[in-house]
Amino acid sequence: MIQDILWKAANKLRGSVDAAQYKEFVLGLVFLKYVSDTAGSVFRVPADARWEHVAAHTGDRIGTLLDAAMDAIMRANPALAGVLPRIFDRDNVDQDRLRELVGVIGGARFTGDAQDVLGEVYEYFLERFARAEGKRAGEFYTPASVVKLLVAMLQPDHGRVYDPCCGSGGMFVQAGRRNRITVFGQEANERTWRLAKMNLAIHGLDPHGLGDRWADTFTDDRHPGLRADFVLANPPFNMSDWPRREDDPRWRHGLPPRGNANYAWLQHIIAKLGPRGRAGVVLANGSMSSRLAGEGGIRRAIVEDDLVECMVALPPNLFRTTAIPACVWFLARDKGERRGQVLFIDARGLGTMTSRTERVLTGADIERIAGTFDAWRNPTIKTTMPYEDTPGFCHAADLDEIRQRDHALSPGRYVGTPGTDPAAEPLPDRIARLTKELEACLDESRRREDVLRDRLRDLP
Repeated sequence: MIQDILWKAANKLRGSVDAAQYKEFVLGLVFLKYVSDTAGSVFRVPADARWEHVAAHTGDRIGTLLDAAMDAIMRANPALAGVLPRIFDRDNVDQDRLRELVGVIGGARFTGDAQDVLGEVYEYFLERFARAEGKRAGEFYTPASVVKLLVAMLQPDHGRVYDPCCGSGGMFVQAGRRNRITVFGQEANERTWRLAKMNLAIHGLDPHGLGDRWADTFTDDRHPGLRADFVLANPPFNMSDWPRREDDPRWRHGLPPRGNANYAWLQHIIAKLGPRGRAGVVLANGSMSSRLAGEGGIRRAIVEDDLVECMVALPPNLFRTTAIPACVWFLARDKGERRGQVLFIDARGLGTMTSRTERVLTGADIERIAGTFDAWRNPTIKTTMPYEDTPGFCHAADLDEIRQRDHALSPGRYVGTPGTDPAAEPLPDRIARLTKELEACLDESRRREDVLRDRLRDLP
């Protein structure tokens, strides 16, 4: 398998390249090989920048040749300006190992369906880097099954698709498959922004939509006039260090607390929605019920504006970068036939463990969740099965029912429990379920404690 071969080759450089630059280093080489194999069909590649030229001169300092090749490609392709890495000709880079890696990658052929092949390689590498980097991977990678769920439910098949914290661009790539969309986004981390620009270019999406530089969404909105048809986002969970401006016009539903940006992200995204715009936003579970520092009032205002379309509680262990339980908010400017209603889906019992610590949503899981949402959202379409509440899994509530629960949006409060005798539940399954519920309560308790400590420190 080409991915495994390239990954083993890339590992030869471990220890001789700064860990923070490792992704750029390897993916930059793979990108150079791809544009060389497809020269003229996708990008303009000068003769002295092509892979065969570099490979023919490996007796020279290989890093110098590679940096020069990156420069030449960026000059020839304005969309790639400032994107490709120029980090090969450095004293801390083992030139012999680099030369060996160039030889291995040179054996790969990105021809025929080159774009698809390289796209698969690129995504494979991003996932492997995420596994290797652990917690830091949350800056650039959203698990593939979570991305697929958002795309399956939103179906962003046209128009303007936006992500205010796009990481390496995985949301755009998944949405862009077989769809004609225009992407807009930004990323605050310079290296991650470069990865995203390369990722879009590799998958045939216009990288201009990520702007001409990296930037923080809250302090430097790169798309101020955008009204998106779809928004897909996985913001940092419970971000406590964020630049709040109290007079920001985006805070139409209330001032987000200084110690948590969850409701800042939600309101920013709402501000970006077009007249029929819809959004899927992955957030920490605490966002569904917290009443700290005014969050309950903001949530109430968003609900009363009839912007919440669906809430999905996700199973644990989907995110290898954090143990914080997560959910997905689905928002809509125009809910059509479902005005005044919200669908709640409790998917905590779904998913399959692929290792001792990691879970994925299977295709069947995604189909069940997305199919339930589609049947509820489009009740008059004959091709879908009629929607029905399912105890323990899904429930459609009107605004009066949500008001009775003080505008808390946790699906578990609405869907109830499956109509089975608790004694019939296998003991290991019952222990696992109760353990997950306890962990969620403990995580929320720790978060509330952190917020309280921050507020006490702010007292005069």
